[in-house]
Amino acid sequence: MLNAAQLQTAYILHTRPYRDTSLLIDAFTSKQGRISLIAKAARSIRGKNSRFKVLLQAFIPILLSWRGKTELLNLVNAEPSGLFSPQLTGKLLICGLYINELLMRLLYRYDPHPTLFQTYQTALNTLTQNPNVALRVFEKRLLAELGYALHLNQDSQTQHAILPDQCYQFIPSQGLVVCLNTSIVSKSSVFSGSSLLAIHDEKWNSTNQLLDAKRLLRLALHHVLEGKSIRSRELFLLSS
Repeated sequence: MLNAAQLQTAYILHTRPYRDTSLLIDAFTSKQGRISLIAKAARSIRGKNSRFKVLLQAFIPILLSWRGKTELLNLVNAEPSGLFSPQLTGKLLICGLYINELLMRLLYRYDPHPTLFQTYQTALNTLTQNPNVALRVFEKRLLAELGYALHLNQDSQTQHAILPDQCYQFIPSQGLVVCLNTSIVSKSSVFSGSSLLAIHDEKWNSTNQLLDAKRLLRLALHHVLEGKSIRSRELFLLSS
């Protein structure tokens, strides 16, 4: 198991109280991926570790150091990173919680994902510009990083190129197949070729294409999550 003491860029994904004054933390780090930490006395009023509670907040890039050889590591230090920190409130905050929940559900502990770490940073920093685009790009790249890349420019059966004017059905365990009769399959799984190509290129020219991206990526994530629900989606519905 890890035995690290150096400061490393990280984001807090989730915290929960532990015993009287400590915190249990899940963090996403730039080099070790998702890790679990205990911040002893971080919730106390006094003591040197009480300063940590100001920094141990979601969406703030910080520098962490730890030590330990078990799955639950001991937090040694936390410092400001000096990197940009987006101000997420309202629905943007819920979007950020959704991204964090996906990482909590889908990442194994101590499995490095340096590329995904950069993708995560980009997603947080672009939520304020266009949350729908930021979420769709993150979901698509997350699936690819985990080995579930969507091949959106070719038919999975024939390997023929996707045609803009053709309709295709998405089958999670198989991929995209030509749909010649849309009346006999669920409309939720049918997509136009033009939308699929837009999602592939991460360039959306219309609201409908973005809605199709949301629908497709939700189907793919539902399959990877094995049907488990995402709680932050419920929060978004309550805020609407």
